Amino acid sequence: MTYLDLARMVIPDLAGDGDGFYKGGLPIEMRHIEGPDGGGSPPDTSGLSNAGVLAVKAGDKDRLAMLYDLGDSPDSAEGYAVLALYDITEKPKLLDAVNVAVDRSTYFREPGKLPVSAGDDVLVTMSTHFNSSQGYVITPLIMVRDDKFELIDMIYTFDENLCAYSRKQDVAFQTIADDRPYAAIKVTVTDATVPSGESCDEQPPKPESHAISVTYHWDEKASHYVKDSDALDKLAGENAKRF
Repeated sequence: MTYLDLARMVIPDLAGDGDGFYKGGLPIEMRHIEGPDGGGSPPDTSGLSNAGVLAVKAGDKDRLAMLYDLGDSPDSAEGYAVLALYDITEKPKLLDAVNVAVDRSTYFREPGKLPVSAGDDVLVTMSTHFNSSQGYVITPLIMVRDDKFELIDMIYTFDENLCAYSRKQDVAFQTIADDRPYAAIKVTVTDATVPSGESCDEQPPKPESHAISVTYHWDEKASHYVKDSDALDKLAGENAKRF
């Protein structure tokens, strides 16, 4: 059994083209991680040059997660990327597959996974696109429960690189044990503005850096993670005004 065999559980007719790339037709039918109204259609031809691979824990079981970016969606500005979950402890089996593309290009985001209990990891992916001076990044946090993917939340960040200054929004993750079945997840966005020192038509802003943090706690009654503030939602709204 190879990674290619696992990929063929998602794209049944996937085959090499002789140039180191793999192509196939439509993937199997799947939902979008955001729900029935999310995402677009898969491309008629799936191109696959590589795949992200992570060994993960889910429900105290060993699982393998793979991420395939299949390229552009024909009816959406977003791409189409498959996050697949496998049981490879005996005969390999596909347990779940979802489209996790929320922008053009999709990857696992460092650190890829966050341990929230001795037997459970939360997955971290990212979708992004860039133009000459702007970078857009959306970071989903994804849980695995009963061998199915569940969205915890999306974190939206925005970078600018102009003549007079650059403004970067970096994301960091931390898990905090809090006597609940799953550890709390603290997400911190550091928003930093740095003058370039170049001679430009515009006056550079003053250098500054500040952190915006939100912590997600497991709500046993609701059976999902709940965030303790809307600070990241407000940041996303402020960023949208700068697009």
